[in-house]
Amino acid sequence: MAKKKRRFGPVEGAEEQPKDVKYEDKFQKTVGRGVEGLGKAVEGRGRTILYLIGALAVVGIIIFAIASWSRRSSAEAQTALGQAIEIAQARVTSVPLPAGSTEKTFKTEKERAEAAIAAFQKVIDLGSGATAEKAKYFIAMNKLAIDRPGAIADLEALSQGTSDTASLAKFALAQVRTDDGQFDQAAKLYEELAAAGDPVLSKETINFDLAGVYQKQNKTKEAADLYYNIVKAASEAKTPEGDPAPQSETARSAREKLEEIAPDRAKEIAEPEPPNPFGN
Repeated sequence: MAKKKRRFGPVEGAEEQPKDVKYEDKFQKTVGRGVEGLGKAVEGRGRTILYLIGALAVVGIIIFAIASWSRRSSAEAQTALGQAIEIAQARVTSVPLPAGSTEKTFKTEKERAEAAIAAFQKVIDLGSGATAEKAKYFIAMNKLAIDRPGAIADLEALSQGTSDTASLAKFALAQVRTDDGQFDQAAKLYEELAAAGDPVLSKETINFDLAGVYQKQNKTKEAADLYYNIVKAASEAKTPEGDPAPQSETARSAREKLEEIAPDRAKEIAEPEPPNPFGN
């Protein structure tokens, strides 16, 4: 199966954060005055109330400090993730760059993969959460070029979750299984993705790849059903203005596949009319 070139969107950079955060600010002074005033009001009627509110104020300050640190760490991790992705997408070439060029290139795929893995590891070191999980996914994808068994193990671990990254890992693992001729395992993974309500991966893409695996398993009818559904849905899609929606590359490829394995069924779906460049 032809491998698809993935493009990654831009990652937001880190916002400038103050280096020294002092929490004896207006918030703290306001809380202090409020507690002092309340103390006078409840004097002689139960100091427990005062202690409780004072404790809540301290908790609020701690939460504020943690939130500030988390925002700063998240911004740094996002910036590092963007830089690592740039390394992973750098060109591999042995041609010397022109004088004055700042473009980052690598001589071999292995050299680029190693540099990318190191950069993504820095992202993980900066914190945890969704950004670190994405970095683990990119490490696994780059590791495929230098340590395939290790990369597969990483993808298997990542694919067990329910996050967007877990879905991407499962999709990548299905592609690896297909490349390795493990069609039963690949089909199972694609079927799980197709059954999930996943906003990250296009069902059209998942079903197209699954149909390709079915063909390799000699399940021609199942493959034709998927191709047919893709083509039919694309032929019926409309723009907000009510015009036929442009056909995706996947839909066009599905029609070609359907014409090959089930030409009679392909004829049931009319070819989309080309858009009128001059309008109605």
